[in-house]
Formats: sequence, C-alpha cells, structure tokens
Amino acid sequence: MKLRYAGWLVAAGAVLAGAMALSVSVGEADLPWSLALDLRLPRTALAAVSGALFGIGGALIQSVTRNPLASPDVIGVTQGAGLAAVIAVTAGLPYALVAPTALAGGLLAAAVAFLLGARSGFTANRFVLGGVAIAFALRAGIEITLTTADAIDAQRAQIWLLGSLNGLGWAEATPLAITLVVALPLLAMAAWALRTSALDDDTARGLGARPVGVRAAAGALGVVMAALATATVGAVDFVALVAPQTAQRLARTERPPIALAGVVGAALVVVADLVARRLLAPTQLPVGVVTAAIGGPFLIFLLLRARRA
Repeated sequence: MKLRYAGWLVAAGAVLAGAMALSVSVGEADLPWSLALDLRLPRTALAAVSGALFGIGGALIQSVTRNPLASPDVIGVTQGAGLAAVIAVTAGLPYALVAPTALAGGLLAAAVAFLLGARSGFTANRFVLGGVAIAFALRAGIEITLTTADAIDAQRAQIWLLGSLNGLGWAEATPLAITLVVALPLLAMAAWALRTSALDDDTARGLGARPVGVRAAAGALGVVMAALATATVGAVDFVALVAPQTAQRLARTERPPIALAGVVGAALVVVADLVARRLLAPTQLPVGVVTAAIGGPFLIFLLLRARRA
C-alpha cells in the first residue's frame, strides 16, 4: 500500500511539473524561455499553490466527516467567502481589503457549520447537511447583494465569484506558499492523528485516541487551508471535492491521502488555468468555469456511486 501511494505521489508530481512547464511555455506569443518565466511563471505558481491548498483542505474535511461529498464548496466555506467578497466589492472597499474580508466570511461560515456538526461528533450527516443549508442561505445573500448593487460593481464581484487568476502573481502566491510551508508540521500531525478516522469512536478511544478533538482540529485546519485559497483566487469550485477523491482512488486508501490530494489539486488547477487561457484565446475564461465543468460530472459520479453502495 505504501509503495503504491509513493508511486502515485511521484507520478502526480511529474504530471504537475509537466503541466507547469507547459503552462509557462504556451501563450499568445512565442517568447524566449527567460521572458516566459518572468511573465507566466507567477500565475502558474499561484495556480499550483492554490490548488494544493484546495486539495489539502478538501482531504482534511472529507476525512473528518467520512463523507466523499464534503468539501468547502458544500459546507458553506466558499459561499461565506463569496458573500463577504461581494459585499466588500459592491461597497467600494479598497481591493486590498477584499481578500481579508473574504477569508473572514469563509471562516465564519465554517464556524457555524462546525457548531452544528460538533453536536454529532462530526461523524453524522448532520455536519454536511447543516453545511448545505448554510451554503444555500449564503448563496441567496450573494444573489440579493448582486441584484441590488451597481452594474459595474456587480460585474466585478461576479468575476471574483467565478474564480480567476487574471492579473495575479507572486504577490498572491508567496503568502499562500509560506502558509503551506509553515503548516507542513501541522499537516503531518493531522495525517498521523487521522489514522483512526475509519474506526468508530469507542474503538478509537480504546486505542487512546481522542476522536472528536482530532476531527475538530483537523477540520479547522482544512477549513483554513481552503478559505485562504478561496480568499486569494476566488471561488474555484470543485477542486477541493475532486482532488481528494481522485487521490483516494489512485492510492486505494481508507481516507483521502493529504499529500497526494495536494499534488493532484495543484495539477488540476494548473491544467484548468491553461485550458482557461487557451480554449477561447485571446479571450481568457475564469479558471473556476473550467473546474466547474470538470467537477459537475464528477459529483454526479460520486452521487451515483454512493447510491449503488
């Protein structure tokens, strides 16, 4: 099992490296490699690091809830960040305040979902269903805010909601990369602590574990990872859902493997951004449109699989 996991981790890393090289090489004009690095690498690096955070956040949340359908998109984190960002944009706040406001909104929505899930130990469907209800309510708030805003402000907010890397680069990628590096020890601890996540609570306690506390801490870490990525690049939907489940199926593990989910998420966003840039060139699509096109059918597949099971 460990050998298979290591093999897929190396393979996913190779795919990521190849996708990043292709993304830097391909564009509207043929550029010297040194110039292409200066112009295209910052955006590509941001795609990779934000995708990694989405994948890791989704893996932690799915491990905590033991539900393959649980992700920041489902439990309201994305919608909370979206509503906060839309309010900030339409209220005319400086651009520099949009990301912190979105982060606060995502974390607040997650806190409400956690309060609902804590009463069931984060194991029952209550957590996911409560998150779905929160997501729908927040989505209604987004639509109301957009409807009542000025047309130009509403259009700017809508672009953020679709998730876009246009105009972004090192200034956004660097803080996310630093966060990921600093969080590596916590992620390693979470991966070790979640080894008992497949066990029932009584059995886990018998082995000396504290299942509810572990799930709460790991879930909070996952929410922070996903909320940071969302606040930076917008609502790039379904990456946090697809990447962990893809990683779990490749490695054939009992729960989504955190490291592999991060690499898969990074590769997915890099490829999606490349498609978004080149599919209708010179028009650049928001990367969230491409990930939604991938994630929608994948979600249907998971639902059908769960129904058969």
